[in-house]
Amino acid sequence: MSGDLNIDRHGAGHRGGPGLAVVGAGAMGEALLAGWLKSGWEASDIVIVDAHAPRVAELEQRHGVRGVELAEAAAADTLVLAVKPHQMSSVLESLSGALRPESLVVSIAAGVTLDQLAAGLPHGQGIIRVMPNTPALVGQGMAGIAPGAQATEMQCDSVIELFRAVGKAIVVDESSLHALTGLSGSGPAYLFYIAEAMIEAGVHQGLSRPQATELVHQTFLGAGTMLEGSGESATVLRERVTSPGGTTAAALRAMDDHGVRSGMLAAVEACVQRSRDMSR
Repeated sequence: MSGDLNIDRHGAGHRGGPGLAVVGAGAMGEALLAGWLKSGWEASDIVIVDAHAPRVAELEQRHGVRGVELAEAAAADTLVLAVKPHQMSSVLESLSGALRPESLVVSIAAGVTLDQLAAGLPHGQGIIRVMPNTPALVGQGMAGIAPGAQATEMQCDSVIELFRAVGKAIVVDESSLHALTGLSGSGPAYLFYIAEAMIEAGVHQGLSRPQATELVHQTFLGAGTMLEGSGESATVLRERVTSPGGTTAAALRAMDDHGVRSGMLAAVEACVQRSRDMSR
């Protein structure tokens, strides 16, 4: 079993290394990094690794964190692997001989299974898979957490705390991560896509683009707040704003005629299937 290790988000790593290393500085890696800094982590206790030197320099300047080589990042208490799935094998190979037994490895790579991660790391290494999403950048992320067999309860709790610092987190079986990817992992892109279409529709109806943009952004914010805070289901809230024979009913009928609901079902199914394919 991996050694118990409690993450202290306000101080240095308990064993002399950095508390947290983010390996992979793409959009998701930066979203998490920025969210953790906003939640109270010290920039001095986070290091980043990326093969693209200009990207490292950009994040050093923007966030005050330090770019390091992978060998130094391996000394961190917790390593968050935010690389692309096709890069994971080479990262694991480089880490394998440098990790401390008590270090916790957290992967956010879609489709890379716990078994695949364990095969590339020393036997007994604590491993946890997480599927987050980009609203972590503004403290409103949603993450699904699937612990590996060697991860201790304390390590699992520390990762829950880590991701709840940038939103919400739930613990799921690894098999559920495909469905979670199809909903919350890729979900922000669906909403941005719909927002784009609504803004375009407003422009077609004579509004200026800034006017349509403000209307749509606030409508999404208000509706999301109601959905989260009212205690009512999406169905009940939708029914309350849909008067029989009214304007909203006409709009929803047009959406049904154009297959919006079936299109959303198909979109999530396609995302889930792609996640399954990648895991093979």
